[in-house]
Amino acid sequence: MDMQGSRTLAVTQQQAWEALNDPEMLKACIPGCEKFELTEANTYAVTTAVKIGPVSARFNGRVQLSDIVPPASYKLGFDAQGGVAGFGKGEAAVQLAPAGTGCELSYTVHSTVGGKIAQLGQRLIDGAAKSLAEDFFRRFDEALQSRHPGAAAPAATDLQAMPTPGGGMPTWAWAAIAVVVAALIYLATKG
Repeated sequence: MDMQGSRTLAVTQQQAWEALNDPEMLKACIPGCEKFELTEANTYAVTTAVKIGPVSARFNGRVQLSDIVPPASYKLGFDAQGGVAGFGKGEAAVQLAPAGTGCELSYTVHSTVGGKIAQLGQRLIDGAAKSLAEDFFRRFDEALQSRHPGAAAPAATDLQAMPTPGGGMPTWAWAAIAVVVAALIYLATKG
């Protein structure tokens, strides 16, 4: 599954970068996230509880950052195991660029899943991924505004998540893990 999107944030590029590299901020913003901990340089252990349709599972996974260019971009590699519910793995690219008084967060995600969760209908999976991504960005915007009270809230219509056919489940949001991050929310979708 491939997914791409963008979101206008009402904070500076540096402020967004700091938030996207704050494990506690990401843990608070990723729906169902129970753990997002640094285990070694640029590598995080992640645990997330996810329910998509009739499938509920706790996924344990790993997110590894690479190609880091502060404060503009990085790539994430992720994999997650959810027991009988299945597994997910993939990669995401996250970019930040100045935009007006704030910045633009853009992402692309490539992912695959297997097991019981992969047997769910693509429409159900796409809907759940979009919902999780929107929830992540709502929480992320709220957390940014709490951290930087002078920032104005961007319009909800700024989220432009566009799944495309390709098989497998969209991962976030991992978004994301990453997400992101936006990519991190997709990781949250997978676990």
